[in-house]
Amino acid sequence: MRHSTILAAALILSGGDLAPAAEPSEYDRAAQRVEQRSRDTPRAGSARNVILFVGDGMGITTVTAARILEGQRAGKSGEDNRLSFEEFPHTALVRTFSATQQVSDSAPTATAMVTGWLANDAALSVAPTLASGVTDAAAVAQKSLQTILEQAEERGLSTGIVTTTRITDATPAANYAHTPNRFWEYAGQLPQGATLPDIAAQLLLHQKTGNGLEVVLAGGREAMTDNATPDPEYPARKGRRNDGRNLINEWLAAQRSSRFVWSRGDLLAVNAKQTQHLLGLFEPGHMRYETDRERDVAGEPSLAEMTRKAIEILRENRKGYYLMVEGGRIDHAHHQGNAYRALTDAIALSDAVRMAATLTDTRDTLILVTADHSHGLTMTGYVARGNPILGLVRASGASAPALDYNRMPYTTLSYANGPGFALRDSATESGPRVIGPGRGQDLTNVDTTSPDFYQQSLVGLSAETHAGEDVALYARGPGAELARGSINQNEIYHIMRRALGF
Repeated sequence: MRHSTILAAALILSGGDLAPAAEPSEYDRAAQRVEQRSRDTPRAGSARNVILFVGDGMGITTVTAARILEGQRAGKSGEDNRLSFEEFPHTALVRTFSATQQVSDSAPTATAMVTGWLANDAALSVAPTLASGVTDAAAVAQKSLQTILEQAEERGLSTGIVTTTRITDATPAANYAHTPNRFWEYAGQLPQGATLPDIAAQLLLHQKTGNGLEVVLAGGREAMTDNATPDPEYPARKGRRNDGRNLINEWLAAQRSSRFVWSRGDLLAVNAKQTQHLLGLFEPGHMRYETDRERDVAGEPSLAEMTRKAIEILRENRKGYYLMVEGGRIDHAHHQGNAYRALTDAIALSDAVRMAATLTDTRDTLILVTADHSHGLTMTGYVARGNPILGLVRASGASAPALDYNRMPYTTLSYANGPGFALRDSATESGPRVIGPGRGQDLTNVDTTSPDFYQQSLVGLSAETHAGEDVALYARGPGAELARGSINQNEIYHIMRRALGF
């Protein structure tokens, strides 16, 4: 096995050859369903490379609204527009339930996609029989589930992770970390006496044995540095680790031809042929929303630019590569009830997919685009074609907005729950005050297309929640023919594994 640490010693349990005896049979059933589809479908060849794109929270309503917004911003018909991945020839509907949740969080959904197993809420790449509070490294190792990234590393493929979130956030972390609690991101967050490494430290385990990850591009510098180290971009801020470790320096020391960058200019200047291991961390926490990216002090790369650089480095390996790319802040904007930023980040993901499609060959590269779960965004009202997707509902031929029972206009996009239930102002330094029900607000003279408009919601919550309906899967390249029908989320892993011949 690749790791010398006790945490990784038991990964052999779940590479597809052996499985924990006490586990439920979702893994085997998913493998059997993919096997059956492969028998029914002419094989289009094997893949040398696999790229998994995850639009975190990018439900079908988000795809529809982002499609329309992109078209309208270009001065074209939004309804007839297509995002880049909507041109892919193969699609499926994906069920997103987990071992414990009807409506899942991002940890078990990511785990399903990269290990083939259903997991508990908040758990990353560990079996559902592991209790949520276990902090003993040996106990966690016994229940660890090997990921598609780790299998690719074992076989000599290059590997990479690109995301707009912290590198220690749930979706990217599921590729390399094994823990029952996704919130143990850095030293100081685990309970006292824990022997389990934090999530950031687990990233370094991959660099200390064998060839390690080749590319990591994300946010999250503060989880990688100690609380005495100033941030390079914001010197007044310090790291968050309380163990004195600087994992960025450890990354650079672990491998030859390693490089660290933290600005867009430095990333674009990286020579792919001279850099074997690239760590790019562009914010202390999450990277900025696409809408706000130009305001960054040092300059942040776009998701498409990060994807391009990752592919340029990874494709130097003739054996092939596995790359996971996440548009992670789609989810965050939805949680805030802010459709504008969610949609613009979905469009940015589409741009990244287009970049990847341009740089790869359909004959040897499988590209999958999906979401880990949906959100409670709704698109309703008998809206005229061409009406601004972020605007008020107007019926075909009508000059005035449609009105609700209270004789007030309403928007095409709204949320089933979330902070938009309450009408808020910004009168206090500590944040907005709740001053009344949101549906009591007259939107007649409100610019609902503004980036800072927060859609109204039916149920009042401090943060909008995930939704449980199916999400879409779009695929092209070898193995894409297996993406069809109605599938369970853990089948995505088996599609990738079969395409790579693992």
